[in-house]
Amino acid sequence: MFRYYVPSPFRDVERMQRQMERMARAFSSSHYEPAGYPAVNIWTKEDELVVTAELPGLTPEGIDLSVLGDTFTISGSRKEEELPENAQYHRNECVSGDFSRTIRLPFVVDAEKVEAVYEKGVLKVTLVRAESDKPHKINVKVE
Repeated sequence: MFRYYVPSPFRDVERMQRQMERMARAFSSSHYEPAGYPAVNIWTKEDELVVTAELPGLTPEGIDLSVLGDTFTISGSRKEEELPENAQYHRNECVSGDFSRTIRLPFVVDAEKVEAVYEKGVLKVTLVRAESDKPHKINVKVE
């Protein structure tokens, strides 16, 4: 008995989907940090870097910040909301407990010049680039 091979149009689509998934995994693992808590925005201007972090419900005393070389860490603890007696969550999306987020910075910062302000649940940290990390112009002499 002779059988005909009929190619499936879905086989090509499945192969292409597998290739796209492989490319997405490779791209995401090498170019992006996974999102974490707290959510942050980071931008640079001249020789400083600004980090904003959403930390609603915390007090400034409950937030720990540290800088080491080109890494910046935000950590602390958020208390779990106490429910009334006989109550149960229908949905619980707010993060509670200990947290820590370490971010690699694009340059080394001067830990003595870090400024942090906490207002309306948003932490704003300004980090100044260390003098030793700034590019220095070298003059060329003519002899």
